[in-house]
Order: sequence, then C-alpha cells, then structure tokens
Amino acid sequence: MSKKTIAILFFLLLTPVILYLLWPSDESRIKKLFKEGSAAIEKEDLEAVMSKVSFNYQDEYGFNYLYIKKMMKHVFQQMSDIKVEYENLRINVADKTATAAMDVMVLATISGNTGYVLGDLAKPAHLKFTLEKERSKWSVIKTEGLPPFNF
Repeated sequence: MSKKTIAILFFLLLTPVILYLLWPSDESRIKKLFKEGSAAIEKEDLEAVMSKVSFNYQDEYGFNYLYIKKMMKHVFQQMSDIKVEYENLRINVADKTATAAMDVMVLATISGNTGYVLGDLAKPAHLKFTLEKERSKWSVIKTEGLPPFNF
C-alpha cells in the first residue's frame, strides 16, 4: 500500500471518532435550550422563547402552543427587568424524549415593585419539563409545576 492510501484510510477511520467527540450530546443540547430560553425570557424576546416550545405542546392545564404564546406576550407586557435563575438541572434522555427537572426563581418588576414572581431564595419553584426531539432539535412539549395563570 502506498502512503497516500494509508493516509486516506487513516482519515476515513478517524473522521467518525472526531465527529462523535465533537458532536454535542443530547444532554448538552438540552442544557443549551434552557440557557438560551432563560436569556430569551430576560430579553423579553417572544419569538426566541417560543422557538424552544413545540407546536405539539400540551400540559396538564390544557395549555397549548398558541395559549403559551399569548400568555408569554401578556407576561412581557406586565413585567420588566425579568431575571431567571435555575439550578439543580437534572436531565434524563430516553431515545426521542427527555425530561428535565430544575429549581427555578424568577425575579421581575411589576408596576414599579420588584420581587420574586416564581419561587424565592427560601423555596425555589420545582419545575419539570418533558421534551421531544424533532429532527435534531429538542423542544418542550409539557411543563409541570407552574402555578396556574389567570389573565
């Protein structure tokens, strides 16, 4: 075998290993989804927030994608200076579905008053999200633990 043939074979064998090591895992993609989603909420960017939610969203309150979008628009109109903090993120991936649980605190200003609107330092809100892999992208299809919103 020539050196050129050996180099090509080596490259062909090495390429899948490099792709495997550099390709983000499902867990890292889900972590990124929550990081970007939190930042989008803080920026009050409705389209960026909704890009993390599946069109197939359905939760225990009967909320769907369109209702969540309407609710978030209302939240952004009522609140300002929103800060989202989360910790203890636990992710379980099972094929094309996943769950993510975390403790969340949301600080915001409403009518000039600033305070926690979800959770607080003493007792953060425990939220559980169910996600579904749509092509190579993860999206939230269900949320548990949010208090009901009336507007």
